[in-house]
Amino acid sequence: MPAFICGTCGVQYAESVQPPAHCIICEDERQYIGHAGQLWTTLDELRDAGRKNELREVEPGLTGIATVPWFAIGQRALLVQTEAGNLLWDCITYLDEETVDRVQALGGIAAISSSHPHFYGTMVEWSHAFDGAPVFVPEADRQWITRPDPAIELWSGSREVLPGVTLVQTGGHFEGSAVVHWAGGAEGRGALLTGDSISVVQDRRYVTFMRSYPNQIPLPASLVRGIVEAVRPYAFDRIYGGWWTNNILTDAKAAVERSAERYIDWITRER
Repeated sequence: MPAFICGTCGVQYAESVQPPAHCIICEDERQYIGHAGQLWTTLDELRDAGRKNELREVEPGLTGIATVPWFAIGQRALLVQTEAGNLLWDCITYLDEETVDRVQALGGIAAISSSHPHFYGTMVEWSHAFDGAPVFVPEADRQWITRPDPAIELWSGSREVLPGVTLVQTGGHFEGSAVVHWAGGAEGRGALLTGDSISVVQDRRYVTFMRSYPNQIPLPASLVRGIVEAVRPYAFDRIYGGWWTNNILTDAKAAVERSAERYIDWITRER
């Protein structure tokens, strides 16, 4: 049986004869059902349509993986490479044998995790392709697991999944929203991999924080403060977001602090 994939968010569901009646992720107020209605596809259909994955070195020890042509939300995954194994962060939907071979050549995958449910993609499919690599999902977001599997491990707070590679629960966008702190990134100054938990904006001096990006629903000040507090103990000079150009390459920790101050100032003003 096929494991159907939502055409809007790109998240894969458990195997079934017919597509699910609804995508629970897209029906939530943080996402949306497209104007064409609920759409479903499969990995086989995506392969037949000519999809491919592009791999690019982002910096030494960090490789981006994105699908061309663009599919669903269009995020890139990030492969953090360490001597102890590799973490795949912010899983994408499309996967084929060529991608598996290229990732194996980079050391394979020892662990998989994502910043939030919109970026779960085909995380179980990736796990199966890489010897059942554990898929780390925050306990707070377990309700959004659409394809249960023994490879899924629940966590909360923070978890060092590889030496120097730590999952940090920030909350905000989702209760379980998370980032990765990569201590070895930015030539040892540290890097944060963020997805939508902390989103880089067009002015690279700043980031933003939202409950919903497509529906433009802001977060309250208390949750923004919580995000900043969650990452404050970690040293980082760079932020790598969910798309190729969503990066802050220097002074990133200060950017988070000043962005939170600006955000809170505006949402708490009375006029």
